[in-house]
Amino acid sequence: MPALACYVDAAVAPPGYAAFIAGDSSLTAAVPFSSTTAAAITANPNTSNHWSPLHSSALYRIDGWGAPYFSVNSSGNITVRPHGTATLPHQEIDLLKIVKKVSDPKSVGGLGLQLPLIVRLPDVLKNRLESLQSAFELAIQTQGYESHYQGVYPVKCNQDRFVVEDIVKFGSPFRFGLEAGSKPELLLAMSCLCRGNPEALLVCNGFKDAEYIYLALLARKLALNTVIVLEQEEEVNLVIEISKKLSVKPVIGFRAKLRTKHSGHFGSTSGEKGKFGLTTTQILRVVKKLQDAGMLDCLQLLHFHIGSQIPSTALLQDGVGEAAQIYSELVRLGADMKVIDIGGGLGIDYDGSKSGNSDISVSYSLEEYAASVVNAIRFVCDRKSIKHPIICSESGRAIVSHHSILIFEAMSATGPATPAMDEINFPFIIDGLSEDARIDYRNLSDAAIRHENGTCLLYADQLKQRCVEQFKEGTLGIEQLAAVDGLCELVSKLIGASEPARTYHVNLSIFTSIPDFWGIGQIFPIVPIHRLDERPEVKGVLSDLTCDSDGKIDKFIGGETSLPLHEVDGNGGGGGSSGVNGRYYLGMFLGGAYEEALGGVHNLFGGPSVVRVSQSDGPHSFAVTLAMPGPSCGDVLRVMQHEPELMFETLKHRAEEFCGQDHSNDGAIDALASSLAHFFHNMPYLAAGSSCSLTAMNNNGFYYCNEEDYNAVVESGATEDEQWSYCCA
Repeated sequence: MPALACYVDAAVAPPGYAAFIAGDSSLTAAVPFSSTTAAAITANPNTSNHWSPLHSSALYRIDGWGAPYFSVNSSGNITVRPHGTATLPHQEIDLLKIVKKVSDPKSVGGLGLQLPLIVRLPDVLKNRLESLQSAFELAIQTQGYESHYQGVYPVKCNQDRFVVEDIVKFGSPFRFGLEAGSKPELLLAMSCLCRGNPEALLVCNGFKDAEYIYLALLARKLALNTVIVLEQEEEVNLVIEISKKLSVKPVIGFRAKLRTKHSGHFGSTSGEKGKFGLTTTQILRVVKKLQDAGMLDCLQLLHFHIGSQIPSTALLQDGVGEAAQIYSELVRLGADMKVIDIGGGLGIDYDGSKSGNSDISVSYSLEEYAASVVNAIRFVCDRKSIKHPIICSESGRAIVSHHSILIFEAMSATGPATPAMDEINFPFIIDGLSEDARIDYRNLSDAAIRHENGTCLLYADQLKQRCVEQFKEGTLGIEQLAAVDGLCELVSKLIGASEPARTYHVNLSIFTSIPDFWGIGQIFPIVPIHRLDERPEVKGVLSDLTCDSDGKIDKFIGGETSLPLHEVDGNGGGGGSSGVNGRYYLGMFLGGAYEEALGGVHNLFGGPSVVRVSQSDGPHSFAVTLAMPGPSCGDVLRVMQHEPELMFETLKHRAEEFCGQDHSNDGAIDALASSLAHFFHNMPYLAAGSSCSLTAMNNNGFYYCNEEDYNAVVESGATEDEQWSYCCA
């Protein structure tokens, strides 16, 4: 049988690259294929275009979704600019150096924590708050608005203690407050705001029972600037009744159902049919009830929510203008109105497209958003000769998304193994084929000789399907089926057909760490955090550790169904020279809102390890100020009502019963018990080559750099807030 003669394009660049490399968009003409030219092509891949970090930055759109906080340095690593545009060159933080510091064993100066890892950046959080405040102050000043902006952070976005405490601390100079939507969130907010600005608002949203309202009124009694926002008409009766019993004068607001609605996924809770708020008829009934109770002066705030990720300022102005009309009518009806709370909706650009027609992008900047809000309210109030209200927003997603980065490792990659021409045993393939399959084989060979690439693919697929049927019938062995598979893969590759994406197996649970992707298809930017000075030659999709077919990521920014990635070896090592101990790390960005609170424990995979990293003047520009190992196997078992201590005793007893008969090795039982304890205390994720288990000191889950530092802090009588040491890198 003559050798298969197909065409191959020796200069095909990975999809998507042509847009980023000028002059590389055209393909060279097809050339006749032989085993000799195949070997030459394999040995000399296309390297005519130099690859630089700038190419990677464009390919992954880092300047689009990451500015002004993320960029690529000359070493090909992602860097953090913690102070945004005000970051000086020496203040930039190399993410790869953080990973090395955190994951290296303690014996070599690391913290010994296991991945996956969340890196929190409080400097970025502070900059987001200041940028939001500055945007509104600029709009207020330039438009002659005669009141001020006073935002609140909705704690549902990320209830982590240190995130909320940071926001209260950073926002204190400009009276930044908190919003709660449940009783535990209200308790959290009350506690944190005791250390905040006394003028900071505590906005109480969500459906309420008597307990919730009682607690909110207690907050008012504790001199917290609390506003009870009515979500249902019936709630006003409870507020009137309980406030009189407690002799507390409440401050009341309500959420209005606007007619303005945006059509995307996040607009489903807006409009007349939305889940929350009062209709105009209900608003009038609430006003009448408060008036009858002599409490109309308690009504001081109007709240509304168009929907998250408002895509354009045109829609924003339409909704804010409608709400301002309701506000002015409430003033006319005698309410002592002071605040208009525009809710959430300030979006972020997840894909860098600056598009107003997408659920994952927005077409405006912070400054444009603020200017539109101020203009819409000012226009209505001036027309009605009404005093300008305080403007409040609940911009949680925009505040916390950028400050948190999820870092995880690609352990290995799998894909079709295409054999070389000289590895295919053509007589062996033909021997076991049925007559129909032999005809397909001959037709495939003839089409190859005629250089008919499309026909080659047709007959290769037909041959493969016939062989699968033969295998199912038991007339073809697995060796011959594998040989036919290899032949068909080679045909597909040599004629330039699109190579299927490889599956990269990542040390992560998507259900735990990126639940919005699984739940609503939310797309986040995912990028290698290093090796960006190398051309990514592979198209990949990500598959997690869970035993669930949904545990994969196969949709990426830009509408792509694969992600450009670098080669990894079979053991998870990065093939390039810039890997850390041969490992390949990916980062998911802009995930600081919602992901941690929504994550579950599918397959009993718990949350990641967490570190707080601040900019410092050390040699590597950062300091790890707090680190917490992720939940252990024992921790996640407790979540599902198991008792790890009892489980350990049961297994230890079993070991003594079945392994204790060999008295020649009395230490075997102790070693086995020690191993079992080791597993209960380890994280559920795959461990690196050198295990980093049991490195955290047991102090309610907090990690301290070393025992001496911790003991010194405790003996000094420092407060709980101060009880962590600084690990300067």
